[in-house]
Amino acid sequence: MSNNRIGVLVMSYGTPESMDGIEAYYTHIRRGNAPAPEQLAELTALYEAVVGGVFPLRENTNRQVTGLQTALDAIAPGRYACYQGLKHASPFIEDGVAKMAEDGIKRAVSVVLAPHYSTMSVGGYNKRANEKAEELGIEMASVESYHLHPKLIEALVDRVVSALNKFDRKEPIKVLFSAHSLPVRIRESNDPYESQLMETSSAVAERAGVTDWEFTWQSAGRTREPWLGPDILETLQDVADKNYKQVLSVPVGFVSDHLEVLYDLDIEAKAAASELGMKFERIEMLNTDPFYMETLAESVEAKDRWR
Repeated sequence: MSNNRIGVLVMSYGTPESMDGIEAYYTHIRRGNAPAPEQLAELTALYEAVVGGVFPLRENTNRQVTGLQTALDAIAPGRYACYQGLKHASPFIEDGVAKMAEDGIKRAVSVVLAPHYSTMSVGGYNKRANEKAEELGIEMASVESYHLHPKLIEALVDRVVSALNKFDRKEPIKVLFSAHSLPVRIRESNDPYESQLMETSSAVAERAGVTDWEFTWQSAGRTREPWLGPDILETLQDVADKNYKQVLSVPVGFVSDHLEVLYDLDIEAKAAASELGMKFERIEMLNTDPFYMETLAESVEAKDRWR
């Protein structure tokens, strides 16, 4: 490979490639501490509940990397080469950077499959990528966020409008935008995560003609410190108490069919809504939507051009 090409490190949280890899994956998340048998059984049960022991989740990420390569080739044929780097599974972020160096890459751009910046998420990914790149002599620039990219907003608007057609439009519909919760302490440093999520939600709601909406959180970690809330399960109770019978879930903080979508929303939240007598639907995820792939490609190209 010519070292004139620009490497593109596509980063995400990662997921096991098979059911056999769950323990190693969970151990890595726990910083080398193996999970207790009951914890491992619980996580295994979640994966089995959504995919029956088969793993399309990892395949979704692989397809997004391939889709981004195609979109970049359309913008600048032959200029970019995509590599994958995962936070908690192989190939790890450092592995992706090492592969670039092996291929003779001298300049690169990193981008995370998450539109909203937080020092605890995207910031951490980019830090690892940049440290490894510096070690190997690669000049690395990083995309920090793309939460208001016009094509991202357009793709989300299309999904909201389409999903609303599943409801009785003559009756009230509460639209709940959501994202992965983070510890409350991010507010102490004026972390932009919350404000960027609200900006995306507001832009999508306005473009989709939605006025009856609110933002909620989901998938909080099980730690002793407080996490951002309210959780979507609490919000559903509040919505039911206000006599709503229809809820549309818009997990705007996620870009593909993650476990937090397929289980936390499609199974857990939907069951809670059913018990409360409410119809619950969610939008289709972005996955390899052409507009999302173009969002990523244009964000990479802009960072490459203006660094």
